[in-house]
Amino acid sequence: MDLSTLPFVGALLQLGADLLASLSGALSPVAGPLAAALAVVLVTLVVRAVLVPLSVLQVRAERDRRRLAPQLAALRKRHGADRERLQRAVQELYTAEQVSPLAGCLPVLAQAPVVSLLYALFTHTTIAGTSNVLLQATLAGVPLGQSLVAVVSSPLWVHAWVVVVLLVVLAVVVEATRRSALHWNPVAAPDADVPGAAAATAIGRWAPFLTVVFAAIAPLAAAVYVVTSATWTYGERAVLRRLVR
Repeated sequence: MDLSTLPFVGALLQLGADLLASLSGALSPVAGPLAAALAVVLVTLVVRAVLVPLSVLQVRAERDRRRLAPQLAALRKRHGADRERLQRAVQELYTAEQVSPLAGCLPVLAQAPVVSLLYALFTHTTIAGTSNVLLQATLAGVPLGQSLVAVVSSPLWVHAWVVVVLLVVLAVVVEATRRSALHWNPVAAPDADVPGAAAATAIGRWAPFLTVVFAAIAPLAAAVYVVTSATWTYGERAVLRRLVR
């Protein structure tokens, strides 16, 4: 079933398409063929600006985890072999300290609908029964509705460098963000006596790069959003970690 055929979803897609088309039209005299891509960037910046309060909560949650790190380490050492008991003990600690373990995920969760909307906007040939003009927009010769996978397997492969550059930038920003997080919240080496500790550390090391994989298979418009948002996150964290107390 195509969810875009549902009344609410269809109306939301139409609203999103109209917004991007209007922004692109307004930017066209200045940005020319880059107008649509620049419109996606502007939408991203507005969304991230609106979500700054959630980012503040995220940084505070990070600070709380840093404060509780010695107690969490002691709990893992004490209950490492009993995963259920460890989870209960950790939850009790968070409750006693009035810390929400989900606060750090709020900005990501809040952006999910926006990314999903962009994905849908640039993967549907028609919206509300009319031709989707957004699919005509390009960035350096690559349609905003095409992914890296689609580009390299089509005659457009000569323009694949555009997407590759975006992915490289994204990978660099993700790694810089990861290292900055480690600087502010050092992670202890995995305890060999705790089952699954090494695997959890490995997952934590590489999980952030799933955004790069997503950007490679998503429409270019969604990749532009992800790269812009990741860059904002890096700069925002650098500022908030020094300001938030």
